[in-house]
Amino acid sequence: MSTLPFPASVYAARLADAATLAAEAGIDAVIVGPGPDLQYLLGVEGDTIERLTALVLGPGVTPTVVVPRMELAKLRTTAAGELGIRVADWVDGEDPYALVGEAAGAVARVGVSDALPALHVIPIGERLGVRLELATPVLRESRMIKDAEEIRELRRAGDAIDAVHRRVPEWLRAGRTEREVAADIAEAIVAEGHRTVEFVIVGSGPNGADPHHEVSDRVIEEGDVVVVDIGGAVPSGYNSDSTRTYVVGTPDPAAAERIGVLVRAQQAAVDAVRPGATASEVDAAARTVLDEAGLGEAFLHRTGHGIGVSVHEEPYIAPGNDLVLREGMAFSIEPGIYFAGEWGARIEDIVVVTAEGGQRLNVAPHGLTSVGSD
Repeated sequence: MSTLPFPASVYAARLADAATLAAEAGIDAVIVGPGPDLQYLLGVEGDTIERLTALVLGPGVTPTVVVPRMELAKLRTTAAGELGIRVADWVDGEDPYALVGEAAGAVARVGVSDALPALHVIPIGERLGVRLELATPVLRESRMIKDAEEIRELRRAGDAIDAVHRRVPEWLRAGRTEREVAADIAEAIVAEGHRTVEFVIVGSGPNGADPHHEVSDRVIEEGDVVVVDIGGAVPSGYNSDSTRTYVVGTPDPAAAERIGVLVRAQQAAVDAVRPGATASEVDAAARTVLDEAGLGEAFLHRTGHGIGVSVHEEPYIAPGNDLVLREGMAFSIEPGIYFAGEWGARIEDIVVVTAEGGQRLNVAPHGLTSVGSD
């Protein structure tokens, strides 16, 4: 029985769109391995293993899934089963790369998904006799523009992670370790509607100055500024990602003032989101506020990243990215400031591009939130 989050017709349209985009790019065939692209196109989840599973599609190509026979039952629960996609199954001792070649036919240009490892890319290239290229420019076009169903799922994910942030004051206090707080948060992520926990960052005091700190056994202290960045996937596979900054007890006035500037910078970036704006213009909106306050050098990363079946995907809201924003794009707005050896802060929402501008999917309080201490 299928447990797909969307009707089979949605996946049929995605396959057709990918083939059209491949034709427009002059690519004869696209080979997609397990990963976010295959999840998006067919609802097939899971990671690449040593046995090849791959979808072959393109203009004039009959969509075909090359799959180990032992995986057939699982494949039938996906859109491949509902749509009657052609299947080329194989068993150990047979050559799956020959099946890819038969499905692709005569080709000159072939794109592969970026999740397909060299373990499979090299023999596919040898079998087809062509130089392979990344299919990312083709596959990203469909995934960047979310339809109404996808936005509904992102909104569901946003509501669920907001509910977790509202509960953080239950667990975040002096005398507990980051790891203890993170364990409570992870349990709540599932309890509030996610099926998986993708990440939990609890960066207290100096650990908050590392944007990619996860958790440690550091004991949280009175007066600590604490970055809490959390996310997970709801049952449909679409992700949440939201960051708020907390302080244990009474904040240092200078830190509170700087975090107030950060909140304004995040708001400025959200306000800059609209169809026709570029990703770099949105990034610059946040950066300008921080620069004018003398905090520009403390902002160490891009302003945001796309989100969907992956936590990080295109578009990237970064300096130099002249990609023009379009309705349906969804991405984070998450400027941060970091002071090595002292503390860090980050404010993050997922925002969808609408005709009227940027619409936040996260509404938990944005300012510095004071929590209790023992």
